[in-house]
Amino acid sequence: MRGHGVAFAARNTVSSAHTDVSQGDLLGQDAEESTANLSSAVRQYLAALGLPNPDTDRDTAELIWMHALAIGYSPAYLRKNADGIRENWPRIPLPETRAALLASAALGRQVAALLDTEAPVSGVTSGAIRDELKPIAVVSRGGGGALTAAEFALTAGWGSGGQGGITMPGKGKTEPRAAGPEEQNAGFGSAPTLDVYLNATAYWKNIPQPVYDFTIGGYQVIKKWLSYREHRVLGRALTMAEIMEVTAMARRLAALVLLQPKLDENYNAAAGATWVPRAHELAPQTLIF
Repeated sequence: MRGHGVAFAARNTVSSAHTDVSQGDLLGQDAEESTANLSSAVRQYLAALGLPNPDTDRDTAELIWMHALAIGYSPAYLRKNADGIRENWPRIPLPETRAALLASAALGRQVAALLDTEAPVSGVTSGAIRDELKPIAVVSRGGGGALTAAEFALTAGWGSGGQGGITMPGKGKTEPRAAGPEEQNAGFGSAPTLDVYLNATAYWKNIPQPVYDFTIGGYQVIKKWLSYREHRVLGRALTMAEIMEVTAMARRLAALVLLQPKLDENYNAAAGATWVPRAHELAPQTLIF
């Protein structure tokens, strides 16, 4: 996504002003009516699968959006449709069965939860962390021992201030290496891993290369986050909560990368068994919002 197009509303809310002053609405508040933000064509599709009215059933209203999110995060879909995505709005295949749509939307909800940095994800950022994620982005100190507050400053060259308050990204400091035996069990196999440095002493140990390289909106997520928090940009050292946020971020991204085989399988299933509407309904293999 680019520019201001960063979100889609799952529901539309329409206000209708009160006209009966006898109701005693001292605050002058408007009544609100909420409807699903879906086109008539998508409504026909949902009805054809026997799903409830999306205007009265919130889960149904979100199904298409969550399905689209699952498809959009499939590497296979992105590769196969790269030209179309660059040129215009991408087209999303519609599953031909209710079960397939529900399964795809469930995957989309997993993606949505991992992308929502304001809410914890059990097993990823809270509770008992999944075994394969525990070794990822472990806060460490060169030579061992615990970090002290004097070692919290991010000074490894991740960013600098430019003209007009613009932050210019820097190279930072990473040390690539082969993953150790325990780290290979994290699900990334023999893929290279990185130790990513705060400064000359402190670092996040074991951020697998695919996690470090992960982009959203055209930016490497971890590198972009660090560029805005370089000491000379932020004007202070990091807090421990901010240091741990990088660990949480890396584990979210790792969980997304590990989910990719299922996302590809889901896309291939939808593309291989696409809903074919009646002539007066929706063109096949196209999702119109």
